Amino acid sequence: MAKGLNKMLYGGLKGAPSTWGRRLVLRCLALSFPVLCLLILGSVPARSAEMLLTGPGRSIALTVEIADTPETRRTGLMHRASLPPLSGMLFDYGRVQPVTMWMKNTLIPLDMLFADETGRIVHIHENARPGDLTVISSQQPVLAVLEVNAGFVQNHRVQKGDYLVYSIFDNEQAGAGAAPVK
Repeated sequence: MAKGLNKMLYGGLKGAPSTWGRRLVLRCLALSFPVLCLLILGSVPARSAEMLLTGPGRSIALTVEIADTPETRRTGLMHRASLPPLSGMLFDYGRVQPVTMWMKNTLIPLDMLFADETGRIVHIHENARPGDLTVISSQQPVLAVLEVNAGFVQNHRVQKGDYLVYSIFDNEQAGAGAAPVK
């Protein structure tokens, strides 16, 4: 096996490393494998879904990525150079709880909409600055946070009391009869 491994790693070249050298290469490969797995798994995008944001006289259709695992919530929108219009990331915490966010490794400014179990927006943080390590609090227990491009709240007149309509929220009636605006 050592002969085959030597041939595979070094193409059978004369002067190929000694047994000690092969062991060093194998140790390096073995130690780097978990790191490579983390990098690959960490870059798996969250699944996409369609949702609505509703308010008095309007309904806005959004395409969102769902961050509902510790890994996807931890990564969030970090390292993204852009976010398409009418899109965002919905952080689903699975239960109502106090939530804090920050902008570490986030390259784009964001608006954050904090929603309770009914999808009602209970707090809005506008224009979170890229890379800012200031803690952004939900100010009360929430089920989810929607991150969208900065300016979205102002451009679409989003306010506390508006609703996010999606399957995790107990609000099927909030989006009934509302025609999506694009």
